[in-house]
Amino acid sequence: MAEISTIARPYAVAIFNLAKEEKTLSEWSDMLSLMSGIIKNEDINSFINDSKVLDTDREKLILNICGDKINVSGQNLIKLLVEYKRLSILSEITLLFEELKDKDEGVIEAEIIMAAQPDKNMVAKLLESLEKKFNKKIEGKVVIDKSIIGGTKIIVGDTVIDASVRGQLDNLAYTLKA
Repeated sequence: MAEISTIARPYAVAIFNLAKEEKTLSEWSDMLSLMSGIIKNEDINSFINDSKVLDTDREKLILNICGDKINVSGQNLIKLLVEYKRLSILSEITLLFEELKDKDEGVIEAEIIMAAQPDKNMVAKLLESLEKKFNKKIEGKVVIDKSIIGGTKIIVGDTVIDASVRGQLDNLAYTLKA
């Protein structure tokens, strides 16, 4: 996986720099998301990875599906990735681009793990308090995990805030063993 990341990073950085210069970060975000979504489609992926298919046909298929949803630079990216047989790293390029974009915008991703689906108001208040704590814009993703029994576990970057019942039980078990 590190190898894919190493190959994808220069592409992501170049796209980010271009998008930043042209002030089209969100447009590139949408285009990359669309392109990697197309590549992830099972039928399209099997067509792309078929050794009998010509590069021109791969390129033509993706560009036709994208249509006018990608600009000339996006079309050039597809052509470049097809030419150098790098279409398979498009998802990784998209992830790295989004990381660069979020870092530039001062946005941090938070994973909020709960035992049951919370209401939107609760999540909004939680994100608001996290933004105050970290002094950055926080985008939250709620994950339901019944194994935590109750409470909340929050992962923001390298920081883990574990206020779950499972976490408290594990701490108690550790304390009793010591």
